[in-house]
Amino acid sequence: MARIKLPALEEMTPEQRSVYDEAAAGKRGHAPAPMTAWLQNPEFARRAQRLGELLRYDTTLPPRLSELAILIVARHWTSHFEWRVHKQEALKAGVSPDVVSSIASGNTPNFAADDEHTLYRIASTLLQTQGVPEALYQEGLRALGERGIVDLIGVLGYYTLVAMTLNTFEIGLPESLQADLVGNPDCNT
Repeated sequence: MARIKLPALEEMTPEQRSVYDEAAAGKRGHAPAPMTAWLQNPEFARRAQRLGELLRYDTTLPPRLSELAILIVARHWTSHFEWRVHKQEALKAGVSPDVVSSIASGNTPNFAADDEHTLYRIASTLLQTQGVPEALYQEGLRALGERGIVDLIGVLGYYTLVAMTLNTFEIGLPESLQADLVGNPDCNT
């Protein structure tokens, strides 16, 4: 059960309703789940959802790589709702089902594509160690380019915000759905 509820449309303040309507009219076609909490601060909600729309749809990373990065974050944070939504998007974008399954299990996948392998290594290393060693950074430059690395870091940061919001306010899967993720391999729970 979520700790916070999305206000009914008729109960929203004019500022909340404006932000909600703007999000629903955007590229997603609906207000994202974290808006449930973010609407407590409408300007935060407006800016966060705009950033999310940019990072999900308008970066140099192809959807296959963006969705892979999002899955890595969702697994890191054991964010069930985020995982469920982006697992489907990743598969549609061409991420291998074996890669998705390995990430869900907390295992290092076997990648067929070098750019996926490099992205995975950068994202995993950054989330686990809070940094990216020079040799890995240089590998990332060759695979993704400088702008690609900037876009990747933006995706990782934004979806960390999403995961933290969903986890803190217990905005998760409906009780009728089974969670794909068990525990968090990064903290052994």
